[in-house]
Parts: sequence; structure tokens; C-alpha cells
Amino acid sequence: MISSKNIAICDDEKRIREGIKEILKEWNMATVIQEFSSGNQLLEAVSKGYLPDIVLLDVAMDGLSGMETAARLKEQTDVILIFISGVKEQVFRAFDVGAFHYLLKPLKKEKLLTVMERAAAEVEKQSALSKHMVVKVDGSYRKLEIRDILYAESDGRKVILHMKKETLKFYGKMDELEKELGEGFYRCHRGFLVALSEIKAYDSTSITVSNGERIYLAKRKYSDFVQTYCSFLQE
Repeated sequence: MISSKNIAICDDEKRIREGIKEILKEWNMATVIQEFSSGNQLLEAVSKGYLPDIVLLDVAMDGLSGMETAARLKEQTDVILIFISGVKEQVFRAFDVGAFHYLLKPLKKEKLLTVMERAAAEVEKQSALSKHMVVKVDGSYRKLEIRDILYAESDGRKVILHMKKETLKFYGKMDELEKELGEGFYRCHRGFLVALSEIKAYDSTSITVSNGERIYLAKRKYSDFVQTYCSFLQE
């Protein structure tokens, strides 16, 4: 049994929402489920502080479409999106806006539960990275979310943190930073420390992170890196 999750069901058909809710309650009684009949209703709730872990989102809704809703949602919160649709044609657009999965109607209970188990595991993995660190930047102390770090780069006596929305430079040592960030990061090169969760591709000499940037992978580290990364993906 997974721990409790906040799940949003956004579909303009009440029958669909109630069917999904019934299945999810049977799956995990501790799950907190909110229903929304439109994308605007969901976005308004999020703007007021509602933060779901997982959103099941209909693609074709009256008013704001599921794709438009997803794009705006991703601007406000890093949520796991599972699209629901009666057609296959939108699947590639769904992944363009960061979909975790794409389910076809009519929903099959077994398939829905399999996807939900995977989504819940991903929430747990992200939660493990939801820690903070404090660094001194230009004379001021900044509290940073570790999950927002893509990679760290050594620059003489300073460290450059490449994050999802900004780049910061502060005095520090890579060895100390490596210990502070812990198991979710890998020292792929003397001068680079990468977030395993942000890796999108790699070869024998480099690693590509989620924003498309490439960083060095030391040849002597390659075998150990592959083993570490594969173990991370299986967790």
C-alpha cells in the first residue's frame, strides 16, 4: 500500500469522474481526491494554493482544453499529469507538455491501477528529493529546493549551480556539496555533479540533462555511472 496522495480528477463528464474516483478509493482509501469539471476550475484552485500530486486530465473538455490546462498547470507546479482521452491522436502533444502517461477511454481498471502505482512511485521519488539547502549568494542567504538543481559545476573556488529556472554562483567545494546533496546526485567528473532524476540521455563521454545541456562524463567513471543510474531508475 502506498502512502496517501492528493489526486485531482479533471473531466467535464461527471460519470467519468465518479468512475475513476471509485476505482482510486478502492486502490487506496487514504488517497485524497478532488474533482474538477473544467480546466479553469482546476487552475483556479491551484492558484489559491491547492497542490495535487497527480492530475488525471481529460484531453477534450468544454472550454479550456486538457492540453491548454496542462501547459498552464506546469507553469505553476511540478505535478504528475496523466491524460485521459477517447482518441490516440493527441498522445504526442500530451508528452510535449510533460505527460507522465496517456490513457484511452473507456478506462480499464487494471491499466489505470498499473499507471497509478507507477505515478505514486514517482511521487515518492520526487518527495525524497524535496529537501532544501541554504547558500550565500552575493552577500544574501538563499534557501533552495534540491529538486530544482540540474547539475553543479566547479569554477575555481566557487560552485555554479545550474537550476531549472536560474543559475547561481557561490563560494564552496564540490566535495562538500556532493556530501550534502546525497544519493540523488552523481559525481560524473571532477568538476561536475549531476542530478540523476534530471538525466535525459548519456553516452561514453557526456550526459544530457533535462534542459538539453551536456556535461562531461569521465571515461573512468562510465561503468560505475551506468550501474548507479540503472539502479536509480529501478528504485
